[in-house]
Amino acid sequence: MIRKGTYVLFMRFRNASDIEVGALGTCHFEPGIYCYVGSAMGGLDQRVGRHLSHEKAMRWHIDRLTVAADEMEAYESYPDFVPECELGRMAESCGGVPAVDGFGCSDCHCRTHLFKMDAGSAEALVDKAGLRHF
Repeated sequence: MIRKGTYVLFMRFRNASDIEVGALGTCHFEPGIYCYVGSAMGGLDQRVGRHLSHEKAMRWHIDRLTVAADEMEAYESYPDFVPECELGRMAESCGGVPAVDGFGCSDCHCRTHLFKMDAGSAEALVDKAGLRHF
């Protein structure tokens, strides 16, 4: 059975990093927690599992970050999932700061799907969206 849903991926960077992110160019990431919101209508388990793997072909913006992150943790919105763009709005309303304009949102009108978080805002998002640990 293919599980369709949305997810939040938290990534921690211990050190500042400059990362080449495809057409977005080189982006600077300060140390801290970053939150990426995404959807997996073709399979939640496969998509999130791919993100959590450090060895993969570079296909999406997020791939560049996941191979550089020091730690990652994923949460799912399933079966009654919160839509991807709504998760992004929730991340921002919980204190997330848009990190890179245009990141992960080429198929919608959102500013970004990547946010810089602190521990409190990450926890607030998990609670507010009713997310479950992947």
